[in-house]
Amino acid sequence: AGAVGRVLQRADCLQHCLGRQLGAAPSAHRASHAIRRDFEQREPYNYLQVAFFQLKKLDQAVSAAHTFFVANPQHLQMREDIEKYRRMSGVKSDNFRDLEAMPHWEAYEAGVQHYNADEYLQAVARLEESLTEALSALEECRALCEGPWEDEDDEEEEMQPGLYEAIAAHYIQVLKCRQQCVLEIATKPGRISATEDFIPSHLDLLQFAYDQVGNQALAAECAASYLLFYPADEPMLEKMKVYRTVLGEDTAVTARESIQHYVQRSLMEKKLIYYAVEHLGGTFNDPDLWTPDELIPENLKEKHREDQEKQKQETLDVEGRKKRGPLPFEGIAVTMDSHQMNGTQRVVFDGVLTESECKDLLRLTKAAGEAGDGYRARRSPHTPHERFEGLTVLKAMQLAQNGDVDWRDAKLLLQASEKSRKIIESYFTPGKKLHFSFTHLVCRTAVDEEQEGRMDLSHPVHADNCLLDPEGQECWREPPAYVYRDYSGILYLNDDFQGGGLFFTEMDTVTVTAEVHPKCGRLVAFSSGKENPHGVWAVSRGRRCAIALWYTHSQEHAEQERVKAEELMEQRAVEQDRPDGEEHQEADHRGRSSSELPVPSGGARPTSRRHKPGSDRTQHPKELRARDEF
Repeated sequence: AGAVGRVLQRADCLQHCLGRQLGAAPSAHRASHAIRRDFEQREPYNYLQVAFFQLKKLDQAVSAAHTFFVANPQHLQMREDIEKYRRMSGVKSDNFRDLEAMPHWEAYEAGVQHYNADEYLQAVARLEESLTEALSALEECRALCEGPWEDEDDEEEEMQPGLYEAIAAHYIQVLKCRQQCVLEIATKPGRISATEDFIPSHLDLLQFAYDQVGNQALAAECAASYLLFYPADEPMLEKMKVYRTVLGEDTAVTARESIQHYVQRSLMEKKLIYYAVEHLGGTFNDPDLWTPDELIPENLKEKHREDQEKQKQETLDVEGRKKRGPLPFEGIAVTMDSHQMNGTQRVVFDGVLTESECKDLLRLTKAAGEAGDGYRARRSPHTPHERFEGLTVLKAMQLAQNGDVDWRDAKLLLQASEKSRKIIESYFTPGKKLHFSFTHLVCRTAVDEEQEGRMDLSHPVHADNCLLDPEGQECWREPPAYVYRDYSGILYLNDDFQGGGLFFTEMDTVTVTAEVHPKCGRLVAFSSGKENPHGVWAVSRGRRCAIALWYTHSQEHAEQERVKAEELMEQRAVEQDRPDGEEHQEADHRGRSSSELPVPSGGARPTSRRHKPGSDRTQHPKELRARDEF
């Protein structure tokens, strides 16, 4: 009864304080989960910057925009707004400040910078400040955990728990929330993952910095504090021996009281949580790497091992799938896979073409501007700031037949695209035939006089076999989309231009997940569905050329122009093998169908040139277009 009395008194005190500070009924003080999430993502600052801009308060608008952008660095519209603000007169550099800056993060980053620069006195001061602020932020976060019960299952007709079950469930929820606070303070705004061992890392850095400035007493104190987290850490134990020798064996070396309290309290909470998980059910994602193994119940250890084995097996399965699809050519490297590109069914290959092959194909692109497939260097269908030149494989063969381009260059276009098809097929769908849906040699050239203040894209974000609806988070697989397309590819020919990179987004078309920079011989391939929305950054200078490729499993949707192009290529090969007289005679019958001639595979010879792997990421846009040829 005494314990319950204290609980009632504390509840009365809290309610009184809330009413005095906030007014209104206590229920009005409770924010929904959605509202709390918006504030965590700094969403109000997105609206504030617009409001301040309309009120012509530029300094406040810039600060609000910057504050939002720090926590949402992938937000394209805000990135564009920030760039606009930078170009405005009257905007000062100190207007770009984070109004929600966390003191412990500012101090921590400054301390690490001093530490890396061997400025240990300054490092000590800022790291101590960071540690103090971090522990203070931790206490504030823990206090906020004592909120109302949040039903994770949200089942309306679930039987209500009894008194003791309800108390236990709510209390364990509070403890789990408190444990997760360390992740909250260790996660920098705009980042997804927390800095591992955030509190212990402070102590590790401090002990070394204090040692460097000659303060072995405080260095030993930090080392002893660090050992509370990792008591078997051999390098730190060796350090402690050195410190004891320097300070004298009689000198007492103890851990900081604040750290002792932090560790003891955390271990007590973990023990209660693990007991509840073991006996009452539920799960617990321990945020700490330093949790002692003996604290975890044996049956939960077994489950943890099973989870690890399952994850390991999944990794082996992925590797096994890759082994089932070996690359059919030597000298080709996988530069980025789906995991590295933060998505599914995505990959980047390097070394598909040699430098000389790229030059030969670039020579062929000149014909596209003079006698291409309809665009003929007109303004791009996607932006007025670029010229677009395109050449299909059939048109290339017809130009070669007329003597306008070299036969070898036209043949190389067939070979390069076929080589890409084999690579993509072997990687994604080994044993299942991929047919060409469309092949397009395309160049995008920046219009020099049209680049000032440009904010659009070379190609808006879209998916290749469905109509993207970012508002509804859907992609409708229906005409006029090319619903039969299964895989897409882009084989780059050059990199001597600015912009023009490919990027992938979430379904919202705004959150960039990966970016690929063009270079000669680089092939990016991906599945054509809603899992891979993508766009092309603006080409702001120079000329970007590539072979755009689309594939289908449906033979009835195979590219018919390619069949005709291969027939012309085969016809040319037959003519070259005949004596001059026969070749001349054959020229009189070029108009006839060659449907009975065998279709060549067109595979390019393997190349041994390897390119240094390289990868890049992230950025972002919006807009939608159904017909999506690059």
